[in-house]
Amino acid sequence: MEWENDARETLRRVPFFVRGRVRRRVEDAARAAGARRVTLAHLEACRRRFLADMSDEVRGFQVETCFGPAGCPNRAVAFEGFADELERRLEARDLKGFLRATVRGPLKMHHEFRVAVSDCPNACSRPQIVDAGFIGAVRPRVTGEPCIGCGACEAACREAAVRPGGEKEAPAVDPDRCLACGACIRACPTGALAAGESGFRVLVGGRLGRHPRLAEELPGIHPPEAAAALLDRALDLFTGDNRGGERFADILERTGLRPLLPAAEPDLTSNPNA
Repeated sequence: MEWENDARETLRRVPFFVRGRVRRRVEDAARAAGARRVTLAHLEACRRRFLADMSDEVRGFQVETCFGPAGCPNRAVAFEGFADELERRLEARDLKGFLRATVRGPLKMHHEFRVAVSDCPNACSRPQIVDAGFIGAVRPRVTGEPCIGCGACEAACREAAVRPGGEKEAPAVDPDRCLACGACIRACPTGALAAGESGFRVLVGGRLGRHPRLAEELPGIHPPEAAAALLDRALDLFTGDNRGGERFADILERTGLRPLLPAAEPDLTSNPNA
């Protein structure tokens, strides 16, 4: 739907984590009024209704995605439908009903469980500051195919994690520097580097607000089904160990990462005294 310039400029000042929802609500209201263009008056009317009773707008969760599925050239992985699968799992939890029963006072947007999916480490959907973030990742694999030493992989790597080989030497990848973005794989003209382990890096416990916190990364790169199962573990912890509707980050500050890890993983608690 077309927007007038002043309404569009005002929408840009709406916080990013509710901007998409606000746009949809305003356009629905404008259509209901028989309008063909969204005006500032439509936006202001929705803003007043939103502030008057924010709890009506709380869904219980949010899922934010990047532009990867639209054809972004930086896309590291292409697991179509992954964000939809996460949304189905979140919907099945009735998180709004849980929050209504748990939160002391009216529901607000920050009570929602927020998820972000980004198809590459550029992380346009900001997975580092949500409850559960998923970053697409693919590790380069040295194949044994001839390396011509062209340096294309080295030029493509912004982390200086790749060293080209030559006539008698294979390319080398520094795993400590590599962000698993796949750029070197796409750049290699001979197939000396190819896609290896792929899936998602999973981050948990990020938040904005008065006490911001960057999410912590769980070990490994997880295939889509395993990554979705980690979301289930996070939701189990969020609903099972929640004190009065607290944020997921607050729960993790008490428990550490241990409840999210398989039993065989090392104890990586963020609070050793928890």
